[in-house]
Amino acid sequence: MLETVSKGFKSARNRMRGFRELTEENVDDAVRDIRVSLLEADVEFNVVKAFLARVKEKALGEIVRVEAKTEDKKNKVSPGDHFVKICLEELTDLMGPVDTSVKYSPGISKIMMVGLQGSGKTTSVGKLARLIEKDGKRPLLVAADVYRPAAIEQLKVLGQKLRIPVYDEGQGDPVTICRSAVARAKAIGRNVVIFDTAGRLAIDEPLMAELDRIVDDTEPDNIFLVCDAMIGQDAVTTARTFNERLDLDGIILTKMDGDARGGAALSIKAVTGKPIKFVGMGEGMDRLEPFRPEGIASRILGLGDVIGLMKDFEDVVDEEKADADAKQILSGQFNLVQFLDQIKTIQKLGPIKAVFEKLPFGDMQGMQVDEKQLKRVEAMIQSMTNQEREKPEMLDESRIGRVANGSGTKRSEVRDLLQRFFGMRNLMGAVGKQPGLLKHIPGFKQLSALKDIQGLDMGELMGDDMANAMDQPMMPGMMPGMMPPGMGGPGGRRPGERREITADEKAKKRAKKAMTKKSRKKSRKKK
Repeated sequence: MLETVSKGFKSARNRMRGFRELTEENVDDAVRDIRVSLLEADVEFNVVKAFLARVKEKALGEIVRVEAKTEDKKNKVSPGDHFVKICLEELTDLMGPVDTSVKYSPGISKIMMVGLQGSGKTTSVGKLARLIEKDGKRPLLVAADVYRPAAIEQLKVLGQKLRIPVYDEGQGDPVTICRSAVARAKAIGRNVVIFDTAGRLAIDEPLMAELDRIVDDTEPDNIFLVCDAMIGQDAVTTARTFNERLDLDGIILTKMDGDARGGAALSIKAVTGKPIKFVGMGEGMDRLEPFRPEGIASRILGLGDVIGLMKDFEDVVDEEKADADAKQILSGQFNLVQFLDQIKTIQKLGPIKAVFEKLPFGDMQGMQVDEKQLKRVEAMIQSMTNQEREKPEMLDESRIGRVANGSGTKRSEVRDLLQRFFGMRNLMGAVGKQPGLLKHIPGFKQLSALKDIQGLDMGELMGDDMANAMDQPMMPGMMPGMMPPGMGGPGGRRPGERREITADEKAKKRAKKAMTKKSRKKSRKKK
């Protein structure tokens, strides 16, 4: 997600490296890279023009100091850091301010969902119902898309899955169905109704007239437009047209976890003046997230979204258990049972690629994220006995063979898992004794830079011990930490890691070199 729009900002950051000051020349070069990527990402032209004008004005008017003093410490800063901070602030302002509220009335609250066919409207109805249930509300889903029988059936299936009632009258009048649904909600003790209205392949007058009648008859508290983020500029055009007719309360962007170029997220708020309320980040019914412009802006700049990741963890992790696990891991005494628990926690967060996108690894080009690798690791650990999981040191070649056969993997994969596990355990034990080593784990160096750029409170996010560890000097001669399972460079290696060459490969290389040498001698003799 967002690769297209991120490309220009990364190029601009690279251009700024080594400069001692922000000049009109180097700012123009950086702005040119950003302009190209924004237009490629389908950001509306006038939005691009205004955004870049503000960035350039701020950058050239900025007085850059080589050292910034914070809390009795001197931190070296660069013009590039200032430029990144300006871009971060302007991107956040472009998509903000944040407004993820849903208006509720004292009696029956009414939410009207509108949009074109194929935008994910019916699925978003179910996701929104699941989300507002967490606010203590009792929703009723209303099947008002009478022109597409599949939409009614889909809503019924979602309601059954979520255990939320669905009101439908089949091929009736949509206005009557919505009015009757409000009365039905009151009768069965439901305090929120969500209308799944009809969509079309394109905006037409009959569709808009029908939506007008539903609005006039039911007076919804919220009108949300569901837009497909993958259609780029067309999403902005659709949002503008719906807003002019219905006066929207907000927008829900779907498929933001796919190949979305980011143009819709960056343009819609500026063009319509209406906030993006929620974004769909996956197929699951719990994959509708409140929109956080600062998180999207941070990810566009390659800085990750640490706060968003922490919020995800809060939803799936028990705080007391996490604290106990952290202490055991940092003692270097954890085993494969705890290791498996951590893998299951990661799986609860959603697709692993989406998780790594929120980590501050910087440029992840060339990195491979294998979704299936965690499943293979889980299968290998599940194929061990309880005793082997608690004491992995006892896994000899005979036991490794049994585990490989039981999990459908190769012996080499089991050995690699054990090697990574022991390496990670040793590293965590060393970090527990010498917290300064924390900076050597992939991502923590970038996290430290992010702390300076965004002014994040690391103590609040990670605890005071971890935050203090990030400020300690690094020990020379230490190697970086183990890469997480399922992540690596080409061939599964870490970036910069050299592959071990086998004896056969060395022999072939020598033979090839000898043949080349012999061929050159023959060529010289002929001449």
